[in-house]
Amino acid sequence: MAKLTGTKVVTNKVRLSFVNVIEPKAFEGQEPKYSAMLLIPKDDKETLSAIKKAIKAAYDAAKGDKLKGVKPDRVKTTLRDGDEEKDTEEHPEFENMMFINVSSKTRPQVVKREDGMLVKTEDPEDIYSGVYANVSINFYAYNTAGNKGIAAGLNNILTSGKGDFLGGRANAESDFGDMDWDDEEDEDDFL
Repeated sequence: MAKLTGTKVVTNKVRLSFVNVIEPKAFEGQEPKYSAMLLIPKDDKETLSAIKKAIKAAYDAAKGDKLKGVKPDRVKTTLRDGDEEKDTEEHPEFENMMFINVSSKTRPQVVKREDGMLVKTEDPEDIYSGVYANVSINFYAYNTAGNKGIAAGLNNILTSGKGDFLGGRANAESDFGDMDWDDEEDEDDFL
């Protein structure tokens, strides 16, 4: 169940892409940050409603300061429509999805459930592009070099299910699991 507390949202299950949460990554001369893209199903009205309310709360908190002069319906946000902005034939994971980029200068805690307990993890098999997770994010206003809007910071991640790898990576089982093996082949006959 998605949770909303002011400008903070804990999502329902979303899918992660472009995951850089174990090691920070720098983009084009910027300082390194921990980041991920959240793919949110359009039918997850609960998470999307919580995000929209958090964006409004962040706007209301900054409309007299950082966002002065920006009308509520014109504020830039990082919440976008995958069907409108992405080629869903080339990237089918964006079909029927909204997506949002989140980042943080500080490392998020990444946990998984194990034997009914939350356990920290840094294992690349637990946190990768394609994994499903519940994510804690916080919305805030920005005014940088004339750009004004609402962005989202990355707090914490709870992995909640394995998914197929995104970005061309596959697991060994899917690559080799259906191969026919000739057990009688002699290695000496190879050359």
